[in-house]
Amino acid sequence: MLFNSYEFILLFLPITFFVYFFLLSQRLFIASKGFLVFSSLFFYSWFNIAYLPLILLSMLFNYIVGNSLYRVNNKFQENKKLLLIFGISTNIVLLGYFKYYDFFIENVNFLFHSNFELLHVLLPLAISFFTFQQISYLVDSYKGETKEYDFLSYALFVTFFPQLIAGPIVHHKEMMPQFSSPFNLVKRHKNIALGLFIFFIGLFKKVYIADKLSIMASNGFLQAEYLNIYEAWVTSLSYTLQLYYDFSAYTDMAIGIALLFNIKLPINFNSPYKALSIQEFWRRWHITLSRFLRDYVYIPLGGNRVSHFRIYTNLMITFVLGGIWHGAGFTFIIWGFLHGFALVIHKIWQNAGLKLNKYFAWFVTFNFINITWVFFKAENIEQALTLLHSMFIYKDFDIHIYQVKYILANTLANDKLIVVFVVSFFLSFLFKNSIELMNNFQATKKSAGIIIVMGVIALLEMHQVSEFLYFNF
Repeated sequence: MLFNSYEFILLFLPITFFVYFFLLSQRLFIASKGFLVFSSLFFYSWFNIAYLPLILLSMLFNYIVGNSLYRVNNKFQENKKLLLIFGISTNIVLLGYFKYYDFFIENVNFLFHSNFELLHVLLPLAISFFTFQQISYLVDSYKGETKEYDFLSYALFVTFFPQLIAGPIVHHKEMMPQFSSPFNLVKRHKNIALGLFIFFIGLFKKVYIADKLSIMASNGFLQAEYLNIYEAWVTSLSYTLQLYYDFSAYTDMAIGIALLFNIKLPINFNSPYKALSIQEFWRRWHITLSRFLRDYVYIPLGGNRVSHFRIYTNLMITFVLGGIWHGAGFTFIIWGFLHGFALVIHKIWQNAGLKLNKYFAWFVTFNFINITWVFFKAENIEQALTLLHSMFIYKDFDIHIYQVKYILANTLANDKLIVVFVVSFFLSFLFKNSIELMNNFQATKKSAGIIIVMGVIALLEMHQVSEFLYFNF
């Protein structure tokens, strides 16, 4: 079930909301929590019920291991460490089997001219997100930073439907207290108004911006070898903008839905394309993933507490792993490597005490991000290199703006797409983002009118329901 579908907006969400708070009004606290877990599992199963047992077994396994880690006396440190390694390894093996098995076999067959059969395993939805979330829980249990939760509370932490499919990647210490807080067990009209406000901003981003930019980006990548320099740059920039508006739209909608239930999810985006350095970009883009990689990969490797060479190595390892997390393909590995390398250059630049003019710094940072997204989007390295070749090699260049239509299917070519492209570009840099708007929100008749208008416009525009890009990761 998609956030941008009629069955979710008109049926699932209102039914879940009213039943949940009705149970709370009857002081049926355990039943209300159980209902929210059931609703979340129903939401997950809507996509493919075959993987429901997988998430249930994953939750049960990690709950048992996590509580065992919490209870083991520190005197038995070696046994505790072995249990942690066992728990993390099991999660990684599970993720590796579903996400990377065919990729591994393909490369073994290529290198050794073998003929091992591919399994063509369908990637379970959200496995990357709920696996990372539970690994962080195990590590924190090992450190003694968790409590011994009951299984129902743990299940709600993992499956809470607003963030289950594509994040934000939440932390137990920011979620568990909210689920048990008595202040969150009654309807709060301000949270409802704010939740609907941010939800419809996200829905508007998805249907009016991201889905339209996808037409230009997808057609451009498919015809990469035929594009001239202008068309190639429009293609890459269309994807750069589409990815941001699509993923930030999902996060906005997740934050908005969670607020309806009085739950505050962490911020995941903060105008990343305004960044003046690659380090600042990663502090603004997919913030919860950056946090996870920092806390559970980079710092355990030594972080900034080691020699310069080790710091640079740690950065490269962290971002190559971040690239692999996004997908089983060399394009993702290259993308992660390039970002790791850029952060190494940034560190060296900082250590030398050098600075760039802020406008030039933004120009370099944004263009690096835009260029590296080509690898993120491309189906293979050849397609990525073909588009990059078109972006930097002059051929039949004509700057007439309507030439962009060449990259579109004839039936889809229209001036509205060009308008969306230009407007979304400037929105990314010159206006407040949704989180800033949310912080300044006031529940008034005017804001209620804005919510209604945005909701109606977005609902009327939902002609074709499309998945969010991060569902693929």
